[in-house]
Amino acid sequence: MARRTINVDVLARVEGEGALRLVVDGAVLREAELRIFEPPRFFEAFLRGRHYTEVPDITARICGICPVAYQMSAVHAIEDALGIVISPAMRELRRLLYCGEWIESHVLHMYMLHAPDFLGYDGAVEMAADHPEIVKTGLAIKKVGNAILKLLGGREIHPVNVRVGGFYRVPTKRELGSLREDLKRALEASLGTVKLVAGFDFPDCERDYDLVALGDAGEYPFNAGRVLSNKGLSITPREYDAHFEEYHVKRSNALHSRHVGNGAYLTGPLSRYSLNSALLSPIAQQAAHQAGLGPTCSNPFRSIVIRAVEVVYALDEALRVIDAYEPPDRPFVPADLRAGIGYACTEAPRGMLYHRYQIAEDGTILDVKIVPPTSQNLPSIEDDLRSFAPGWLNETNDRLRHLCEQTIRNHDPCISCATHFLKVDVVRV
Repeated sequence: MARRTINVDVLARVEGEGALRLVVDGAVLREAELRIFEPPRFFEAFLRGRHYTEVPDITARICGICPVAYQMSAVHAIEDALGIVISPAMRELRRLLYCGEWIESHVLHMYMLHAPDFLGYDGAVEMAADHPEIVKTGLAIKKVGNAILKLLGGREIHPVNVRVGGFYRVPTKRELGSLREDLKRALEASLGTVKLVAGFDFPDCERDYDLVALGDAGEYPFNAGRVLSNKGLSITPREYDAHFEEYHVKRSNALHSRHVGNGAYLTGPLSRYSLNSALLSPIAQQAAHQAGLGPTCSNPFRSIVIRAVEVVYALDEALRVIDAYEPPDRPFVPADLRAGIGYACTEAPRGMLYHRYQIAEDGTILDVKIVPPTSQNLPSIEDDLRSFAPGWLNETNDRLRHLCEQTIRNHDPCISCATHFLKVDVVRV
């Protein structure tokens, strides 16, 4: 069998600029590398010297798809540094805000980026020509998530109503109640989404991952809990730096991460579900069972099913919060300035996100560390390629390329917030 080099110059249907290189020598996979060539954006650097009150609005601009996770992780970490304790009502509003982000982000990924892989289309536009109702359903569910973000965050993209200690303004009970009927319709549609994606044809690919996610908080995790793994880890966010480290690889402008002593690990839907499935609401647990999911899942191609179940959960959780909502006495808790270091982990749709802030006595940010989910997942994504691609080497170049790209898209890598068309060069030696 001839030596083949497959270069995917620009990955399609991922958010940002990345490329894939495979070198196949006969029946042996010699290389599998995911290259991230998008220029670094230096958010950590230009947060230094800012006042802590500016941080939520700046970090929200790290991502247009999951701004809440970056914004709220920053807020939690700064509150940890300043000793701020929020009320239960405020905590519930934050869960509702996370529900909105999970809904719109997961639905965007499932319907527009990932479903075309399973249905045999190059993209959502081509898929919509044959399946317009599928795309319309996805857009309708996503719209409900956006409505939550607009009401609580002030706008659908890069929310501006979040501040350290709470919100600039909290909604009235009537305003939140106005979302109920749309949420109920979206919940019904989301159950149909679970059935749809559960019927896809999934490659028989499983790995023994080191799964890492928040948990041990008595609820399916959004923005609270300990950092857990299926290998026995249980730490607080304050201990994160002692157990995980970032490192640089020449082919990538994004740092990679490893679990100290264990190597590559995985965050995201597989991890959250496998460590917390018993904490899903009854309707979400029933949807998971009917979709053929057990209490854990180690097939990354089935992550789209877990995302669909998490959308069911987020819609059901949003209804629970709205029905129980009583406006807090004040929209935010004021802070007394003090020097300190704060730590936080929250669950972005793509996985666990870590923030650390060092604050001076006058409120100036002295140091920042932000570890996005994709940086944590990159080594595991490459390990997926090395594990699964050898079984596909008899496929044509186009089919091999498609399966490898799909392997990457399983994890919805957020390189940034852009998508590009794909150019593929195949060199035979």
